[in-house]
Amino acid sequence: MYVSQFLSKFAEEEYDLDKKPTKYNMRRALYWLVQDCQPGDSLVFHFSGHGSQQINYNGDEMDGYDETLCPMDYQTEGIILDDEINETIVRPLPPGVKLHAIIDACHSGTMLDLPFLCRMDSRSWQYKWEDHRPRSGVWKGTRGGEAISLSGCDDHQISIDTQALSKNVWTGAMTFSFIQAIEHEHATTHGSLLNSMLSTIYNNDLGGNIGTLEHWNILL
Repeated sequence: MYVSQFLSKFAEEEYDLDKKPTKYNMRRALYWLVQDCQPGDSLVFHFSGHGSQQINYNGDEMDGYDETLCPMDYQTEGIILDDEINETIVRPLPPGVKLHAIIDACHSGTMLDLPFLCRMDSRSWQYKWEDHRPRSGVWKGTRGGEAISLSGCDDHQISIDTQALSKNVWTGAMTFSFIQAIEHEHATTHGSLLNSMLSTIYNNDLGGNIGTLEHWNILL
C-alpha cells in the first residue's frame, strides 16, 4: 500500500501488490482513513472503478438492494458492501471531522448509506431532499461529524467513461467533471460544484448517455 503521512493510493497498473486495489488493501485503507481523526480534520475518499448491487437481506435499503464496490480481485475475494463502508468511515466520525466521498462507479447513488439524500434533476436543475433513514431504525449517520458523498449516478443506473481528460486514456465522466470544477474554482459550495460538473458533462458532449448521469447525488 502506498502510504504517506496523509495519502493512500491504489491503481490496477501498479506492479507492487501492496499498491493494487485489492479487497484487503481497500478495506485496510478505509480503516486507516478514519483512524485517530481529530476535530478539524478533513478526510477524502475517492473511488473510480466498478460498482454493483446485490439483494439486501436486513431490510435497511429502500429499494431492496445493497450497493457494492468491486475490488480488482472481487471474483475471488468478494465485494465491499455499502453497509461495511458506512460502518467503517461514516459512523465513527466524531464532532469537528468532515468526510467527503467521491464515488465514480455504477450503482453508486447511496454507496455510503447516509440518512439523507439531495437529488439534483439534470433537466430542471432543481434539488430535492429525500429521507433515506432505514425503517428498521438503525442509525446510519455519524457520531457528530459531517459526511458528504458525491455519486456518479443513481443506485439503478450505470456510470460512463470519457477520454476528454487526457484525450487517450479512459476516465470516469464524474471524475473528469469533478477535476474540471476544482481546477476552475467552481466548487465554493456543493451546489456550485454540482452545477459545474453537470455543465462539464453537457459541454463535452457526454449527453448521449446522460441517462446514466441524470441525477448527481449529494448525500448528507
